[in-house]
Amino acid sequence: MAKESMKARERKRARMVEKYAAKRKALKEAGDWEGLQKLPANSSPVRLHNRCKLTGRPRGYMRVFGLSRVTFREMANQGLIPGVRKASW
Repeated sequence: MAKESMKARERKRARMVEKYAAKRKALKEAGDWEGLQKLPANSSPVRLHNRCKLTGRPRGYMRVFGLSRVTFREMANQGLIPGVRKASW
């Protein structure tokens, strides 16, 4: 499980990206690269990293479910994810 501080940092970055999205878009269209440089570094969407919603694990992230592969497998085996079941043929 990821440290709570790492999860909080990701949430903070996501809020900052959302807050400055319109301003970043306007500066890019105007070609004002100096103004863009003055914005906070964490307001860039490139700095976001997908993390598991439950554990905060950064690797093995499945976008469709918003979970890491480990959490996904546990939940799928317990039948907690609708429409997903273990394959057998």
